[in-house]
Amino acid sequence: MKNLTLRLLPLAALLPLSAFAQDTPPAATPPATPPPVAAPAAPPAAPAPAAPATTATGTTAEASASTTASGGTAATLTVVTPAPASEDPEVATAKKELARLTMERDRLMAENNIAKEKLTQELAGRRAELERQTLQVEEEKAKLARELEAERAKSERELAVLKLENEKLTLVATLAKNRAEIRMTELRLSEADARAEITKLTAVMEQKDKEISASFYADSAPVYAAEPFQDGVLTISDRRIALNGPIVMKTADDIAERLDYFNNKDCKNPVFIVIDNSPGGSVMAGYKILKAMEGSKAPVYVVLKSFAASMAACITTLADRSFAYPNAVILHHQLSSMSFGNLTEQREGLKETEEWWRRLAGPISTKMGISSDQFIKEMYTRVSTGDWTEFADKAVELKWVDHVVSDIRETGLLKHPDAQSKPVMSPPITIPFLPRTTEAAFDPNALVERIDEKGRPFLLLPRANPKDVYYLYNPDNYYRMP
Repeated sequence: MKNLTLRLLPLAALLPLSAFAQDTPPAATPPATPPPVAAPAAPPAAPAPAAPATTATGTTAEASASTTASGGTAATLTVVTPAPASEDPEVATAKKELARLTMERDRLMAENNIAKEKLTQELAGRRAELERQTLQVEEEKAKLARELEAERAKSERELAVLKLENEKLTLVATLAKNRAEIRMTELRLSEADARAEITKLTAVMEQKDKEISASFYADSAPVYAAEPFQDGVLTISDRRIALNGPIVMKTADDIAERLDYFNNKDCKNPVFIVIDNSPGGSVMAGYKILKAMEGSKAPVYVVLKSFAASMAACITTLADRSFAYPNAVILHHQLSSMSFGNLTEQREGLKETEEWWRRLAGPISTKMGISSDQFIKEMYTRVSTGDWTEFADKAVELKWVDHVVSDIRETGLLKHPDAQSKPVMSPPITIPFLPRTTEAAFDPNALVERIDEKGRPFLLLPRANPKDVYYLYNPDNYYRMP
C-alpha cells in the first residue's frame, strides 16, 4: 500500500474519488478564481471523516483536509490501493500507471495553484508597497507644494518690499533731481547776474581803457612844413625814418622801402632820416641808402642827434640837407679792410677798396672844397689814428652838416612812448656768471645784473660809442663795461 499526501490551496477543486477508477482521465478542470487578496476567506471547518470505501478486496481510501501554514487550506488524500485478487497483470500495470499519472497531474495542478497563490500574494504585497510609495510620493509632493507656496509667499513679500524700496529710491532720486534742477536754475540766474555785472564792469573797464588809451595819444596833428627849419628850430613830421645801430643790408632795405612809401603818398613834403646813434657799417648798404635818397622826389633831410661815424657820417654829409644838435659828434676816417690771400689778391682787394673810397670820399671832399688827398691829410693832421672827429657846431664849418639846431620838435610822435608793446630797455634781471662768449648773446642794450666768478653782483652797461664816455658815481665798481 502506498500513502500519497497532496496539499492544495483553499479554493482548489478536488476531484472525486471515483475519477481514479476510470480508465480515461477526466477533462481538465480550470482552476478556481483566487479570492481577493484584501479579504482572505476564513479557513473551512474541518471536514468530517469520510466513510471508508470498501472494495472487494477490503481496500480503504481516505481524504482529509488541513490548514496550511500560510493560512490556506490543504487537502490530504490518502489512497489505499489493494492488490487485485485476480486481475490481468497488464491491466493492473495500466491502472497503476494511470493512477501514477493522475497523481502526478494532481500534484502539478496543486503546485501550480500554490504558485499562483504565492504570486497573487506577492503581487498583493507589491501593490500594497506601490500604494504605500505612491502615498509617500503624494505626501512628498504635498510637502514640496507647501514649501514652494511658502517660498513663493516669501518671495512675493520680498518683492513687495523691494518694489516699495525702489519706489522710495525713485522718489528720492526724483526729489534730488528736482532740487538739482532748482539749484542749476539758481546758478544760471546767478551766472546771468554775474555776466550782467561783468558786462557792466567790462564796459566800464573798456571805457576806462579807451580813456587811458586816448590819453596816450596827442590831440594835435603832425606838422607838414615845406620849410621845417625856422629860427633854429627843426620841425619833424610823421614822415620820419629811424637809422640806428650798425648799417647792414636789412637797414638799407627798410629805409629804401619807406622812402618809396612816403614818395608814393606825397612827394612834396620832406622825409626825415633821424640818426640817434650809428657807428656806420657796410659801404654797399650805405651806398644803397645814398642812391635811394638821391632818387627820391620828395626832399630827404638827415637829422643827427647823437653820433654818426663812418658810413653814417657819409650819409649825413651827402644828404640834400642835414641838421644836428651842436654837441652831436661826426667822425670821418679812411676805409679799412682785412685782406687775405697772396699779394696779387691783396693788391686787387686794395684797388677795390680805393675805388670805394673814391666813390664815397670824392663827393665829401668836393662838398668840403678840397681834394681827396687833402681830405686824407687833414684826417691824420687832426689825430694820429686818422679818425677825424668834430662836434656838429664845428662840423658846420667843414660842411659835414648843413645846420646846427637848438631844438627839434617831433610832431609826428603822437603816441606816448610808454604805450609801446616792447620796452626799449629791458628791466634789470639777475643771472649767474657766464663766459663772455655766452654773454654776447644777450641784448647789448639791456641792463642785466649778473654775478661774477667771485660771487659779487654787478650791472653790465651797454657798450659805449668810441667817442662816448660814462659820467657817473661808481665807487664799488658795481657798474662795469663789457
